[in-house]
Amino acid sequence: MNEDKKIKVLISKLGLDGHDRGAKVVASLFREAGMEVIYLGLYQTPENVVQAALEEDVDVIGLSCLSGEHLTFAPEVTKILQGKEIKDVLVVVGGVIPREDIPEMKDLGIDEVFTAGSLTKDMVGYIRDNVRKQH
Repeated sequence: MNEDKKIKVLISKLGLDGHDRGAKVVASLFREAGMEVIYLGLYQTPENVVQAALEEDVDVIGLSCLSGEHLTFAPEVTKILQGKEIKDVLVVVGGVIPREDIPEMKDLGIDEVFTAGSLTKDMVGYIRDNVRKQH
């Protein structure tokens, strides 16, 4: 990836989860780290998220989940991406995710999971390191 090109991240909330303070904080932290961030907002469907990601030509899709629906909605995003043969977009999930669900989420195509309390430097570092690997 060109070092001068900003990493473009789409952040969204899926389903009926109406708690978006954390997603907005993460969006601000990513902007401060030099990334271009698109906040898609609340109540999105997996189809809407993938369509927006394609239209905006993003490098990363970040999904925030506090509702317990992470095993329902997040893997649907990766399934749609795979159906469209899109392999160069990282999909990360953050929020209240039980540690025992993380291996299953990764098996279902999620690249990384950041649980509550994850450090900004770890999230930013993961994205920077892995977006460059994909491009």
